[in-house]
Amino acid sequence: MVRALAVLLAQLVATPIVSETVETGDRGTINLATFECRDINRSTVLQRVCYDPTRHDLVVATGGFYARYCGIADKTVDQLLGAPSMGQFFNRHIRRETAGRRYDCSA
Repeated sequence: MVRALAVLLAQLVATPIVSETVETGDRGTINLATFECRDINRSTVLQRVCYDPTRHDLVVATGGFYARYCGIADKTVDQLLGAPSMGQFFNRHIRRETAGRRYDCSA
């Protein structure tokens, strides 16, 4: 038992750390190393929410696809995560179709 645990620990230490990237289609590949990600299981619209509080970037998975939004305030993300209906909040306040170019990323 001790030997098996030692082998497992050695494998974990030797395993390289690889940061996760996601493809956003029109915005390209994004490295999520600086993002705080949460899998969402209480919404039929959002599957995953990732936020970089330093850069104010939000990456969301909807319908199996990722999209990036820039200039999102911490307060807006808190409201999204705490909303009774995350999908309704997202659709009304963040989604490009309703927010226009407000959260477009320049780069």
